[in-house]
Amino acid sequence: MNQHWDNYCTMSIVHFMAFPAAITGEGPMVESISKIAGDPFFGGIEIGWIKDAQERARVKKVLEVAHIGVRYAAQTALTLQKLNINSLDETQRMRAVEQLFRSVDEAAEMGINRVGFLSGIDPGEADRPKALDALAKSVKQVGSYAQDKGIQLVLETFDYDIDKKCLIGPNDLAAEFCRRIRQDFPGFGLLCDLSHVPLQHETSAFALTQLKDCLVHIHVGNCVLDPKLPGYGDLHPRFGWPGGVNDVPELAEFIRDLFAVGYLAPEVGRQEKPWVGFEVKPQSPDEPSEMVIAGAKRAWKEAWALA
Repeated sequence: MNQHWDNYCTMSIVHFMAFPAAITGEGPMVESISKIAGDPFFGGIEIGWIKDAQERARVKKVLEVAHIGVRYAAQTALTLQKLNINSLDETQRMRAVEQLFRSVDEAAEMGINRVGFLSGIDPGEADRPKALDALAKSVKQVGSYAQDKGIQLVLETFDYDIDKKCLIGPNDLAAEFCRRIRQDFPGFGLLCDLSHVPLQHETSAFALTQLKDCLVHIHVGNCVLDPKLPGYGDLHPRFGWPGGVNDVPELAEFIRDLFAVGYLAPEVGRQEKPWVGFEVKPQSPDEPSEMVIAGAKRAWKEAWALA
């Protein structure tokens, strides 16, 4: 690609994956977020829960000064607490909904207008229709709450039989579900992650074709499919990880597919550029976050030149 990616997208990164000490909502938030906010490569950052209100205020100030876009990722607040937004147990379902209410509140406090989340586990074929109904009920509850605060929801698709084992899930099912929710919430959309596509037993071309009318966010990263190898499952190892599925060639193919479905296109007529975010995580103490981030940026630059 001859033109710079800034003409087509906002590059972002999932903060709490790049700096996993922050994944619990605690840890060195201001310090680590400042490292990303101070890097002009990134036009956006994706943050998760920050439990301390004073720390949230300090982070908000950093992000305002850096003039960087921000989106909120509620996925870990759900997974770490083992919350299931499509549980068939009403008490358990509402626990997940209430957590998303809190996530929406945090996002509103930070001035963020999009909140991402994931579905709960797939209960199996027999109960899947009921689980989809429960998910729709939850999304509409949270969607109404978020809409009143000027926030739109983004559902991320995950694997359904390897690691997270989520209801959403296969990308054709995700697109069908998105159309169902958009009848009431037109701003609702989906997030597709290159890291998850191999875990979903799909190709990027197939996944993006299914999702093209619903996409509002993209992640890029790596995964391991061989259960005998380190990093197996949805652990988001760096590009170049031994045994990993995605590296520069696969990333270049994904970029071409993003152009093919129209997610990446000239800015003309768009209110905002679409987001493409790195989701990469150090796998051991001898992989400094800064080096993992630098490697992702190099992989992107090489892939963009090939696309």
